[in-house]
Amino acid sequence: MAKVYVIGTMDTKAAELRFATDCVRGAGAEALLVDVGTKGHGHAADVPAEEVASRHPDGAGAVLGLNDRGLAVVGMAEALTRWLSARTDIGAVLGLGGSGNTALVTQAMRALPVGVPKLMVSTVASGNVAPYVGPSDLALMYSVVDVAGINAISRRVIANAAHAAAGMAMHQPPAAPAGEKPGIGMTMFGVTTPVVTAVRQALEADYECYVFHATGAGGQSMEKLADSGLLSALLDLTTTEVPDFLVGGVFPCTEDRFGSVIRTRVPYVGSVGAVDMVNWGAKDTVPARFADRNLYVHNPQVTLMRTTPEENAAIAEFIAARLNRMEGPVRFLLPLGGVSAIAVPGMPFHDAAADAALFETLRARFQPGPNRRLVEVQAAINDPAFAEAVVAAFREIT
Repeated sequence: MAKVYVIGTMDTKAAELRFATDCVRGAGAEALLVDVGTKGHGHAADVPAEEVASRHPDGAGAVLGLNDRGLAVVGMAEALTRWLSARTDIGAVLGLGGSGNTALVTQAMRALPVGVPKLMVSTVASGNVAPYVGPSDLALMYSVVDVAGINAISRRVIANAAHAAAGMAMHQPPAAPAGEKPGIGMTMFGVTTPVVTAVRQALEADYECYVFHATGAGGQSMEKLADSGLLSALLDLTTTEVPDFLVGGVFPCTEDRFGSVIRTRVPYVGSVGAVDMVNWGAKDTVPARFADRNLYVHNPQVTLMRTTPEENAAIAEFIAARLNRMEGPVRFLLPLGGVSAIAVPGMPFHDAAADAALFETLRARFQPGPNRRLVEVQAAINDPAFAEAVVAAFREIT
């Protein structure tokens, strides 16, 4: 039977962790109590902290025996991520703790594939949880009272969490039905909706098309599904999260953008949709240093800023460096007529110099290979001709 991994710091939460473990076993599931405490103590666990800490790249000494608690927690998070990712018998993961242990355990949880049950009982679960959840299917349960002893409140909350984890471990999702269509991920923004819609309609008879809003979390979620083996290909036409990352906008990707394609070699068709813009909130939130830039109020909550030639060159450098590391089938398409609905002639973000910097840098930095090609299309991104070129490229590599 797959096991419930009950994880926490035995140096501070031993009673609570043992109670949770007993509840899991009482519900009929196998449990493994894993200690990630960084200070010495006399409490036994099924997996001692020393075993987990030994998985740190620099050894257990980089985790245990440190005077700096912050460094110790960061080190243990890295060690737990490596240790947990190597396990093959995980039915569910249950964590308990405050802010430090929540950061530690959820880092390891986020590294697990989508679909592996992950439940964290935490004192910080009623605040901004985005840093803990990220693009993962991780569930947070608010502890209500601090995880500091077993009392009338914590007993109910922890028991409920333990029983939920046990149930998830003992009852796996049903197998995919026969004939289920393979899934593909697609990135979209308002200004690239026509092309994504046309491509989706052309492919949805053969594929389950999952569309992700390119708001930072959207791109991360798509790539997390690719890392989890749940997508058969990516149609990443809207890479607007890259300029937000480089310039400081509100919808940024991370340094790992395109990383799942590099790791998994999943078939990839991409483009530069909406890289003509950096996203901010309401107009009065745009940083003062950008006050003289070309700004466009998309709606009362979102203000767009046109990217400059220099920024477009940097965007192209970022993208090309990652494309060149992809060893699976890759087609990257350039819409020479405009990269968004508002970047074509006559629209507010039309800027021939900025587009030229983008396209010229990509041409210069992109390294073609037997299965990796840069495709130039004499059309704007939302033109039917570009959608047809995308579908043709996709059919060619899948």
